[in-house]
Amino acid sequence: MKRIAILGTAYPFRGGIAAFNEQLAKTYLSEGDNVKIFTFTSQYPDFLFPGKTQYSKEPSPDIEIDRVLNSVNPISWIVCVKRIINYKPDLLIVPFWIPFMAPSLGTVVNRIKRNIGIPVISIVHNLLPHEKRIGDKTLSRYFFKNVDGAVSLSKSVNKTVIDFTNAKSAYCPHPIYSHYGESVSKEQACSKLGLDSTKKHLLFFGLIRKYKGVDMLIEALKIVNEKLSDVELVIAGEFYDDESKYNELINSLNLQSVIKIVSGFIPDSDLKNYFGMADLVVFPYREATQSGVTQVAYHFNKPMLVTKVGGLPDLVAENKAGLHCMPNSESIAEKIIYFFENNISEKIIPTLVEEKKKFEWSAMVNTIDNLYNELV
Repeated sequence: MKRIAILGTAYPFRGGIAAFNEQLAKTYLSEGDNVKIFTFTSQYPDFLFPGKTQYSKEPSPDIEIDRVLNSVNPISWIVCVKRIINYKPDLLIVPFWIPFMAPSLGTVVNRIKRNIGIPVISIVHNLLPHEKRIGDKTLSRYFFKNVDGAVSLSKSVNKTVIDFTNAKSAYCPHPIYSHYGESVSKEQACSKLGLDSTKKHLLFFGLIRKYKGVDMLIEALKIVNEKLSDVELVIAGEFYDDESKYNELINSLNLQSVIKIVSGFIPDSDLKNYFGMADLVVFPYREATQSGVTQVAYHFNKPMLVTKVGGLPDLVAENKAGLHCMPNSESIAEKIIYFFENNISEKIIPTLVEEKKKFEWSAMVNTIDNLYNELV
């Protein structure tokens, strides 16, 4: 039995990183280990946060969480070090996803190493951001110089980690989120969302950012609707890009009647309806490392269409969990039409159910533990 400290985002903050950390903690707890998450009092200054709120409206998870770290307040970094040391952990796990957090997380890691010398393992969601900025590499190097081991969630990130740091590295695909409740029928979901359940529905879910290619998906829908008259698209998520340009594109293509935008963060309790109404979840990314949304689609047994970029094809096996396409509107449209004209959903769902078994949380814990055993 180990005492494990996790340093990173958790409740009351929302989003995929928080959900990942909480699920990881619960998995360790279920295996008899002691776990405590040390999270933020302030994650991002409000003027730097592009969304509407950083906080969750969901119930608090049954995990010990200590809110102590302010990402821009060095005094809190020292307090955080003391709290972690007082907890007396055997292992410190620190997710890394954006260089902005490197000064605070890196300073805590550095002082933990100097004071108690326990192994530090980072879960690397992204090493360098998709929207690159001056100083990203310098900040990331500052964090990783005191990290002993790194578990990457995609093969592309793992390659970058190997090139970037001397930390022992391992790859484990992003596990499936399993806390979103049971599936609902398409009819129930469409009724809740005000959609026609007799139509075919595509879903884009998640933060809307330029690299995610939502504009290409909108352009693809114009091509799809020239071939199939009963396909609708729901774009659900918070805009980290200019929303008006997407609305202008929709209007210019006369797609107002077949595209519904639900702008804003979707609470966990509502995900069953958005995925329940979807026949196909689409990932039209221009570039990617991996996506936690694929694991939500797996949870709800939904076929996926992913572009051949980054780690997406590794997560979504072609003709087993979904289809692959090139990152352009013509290829996206071609595969959407192929999916519906050939009833691919009926063929894929049985194999998808088998594929999802590869993404158990126990595999993530085993990967971390194996790395830990190499380091002690």
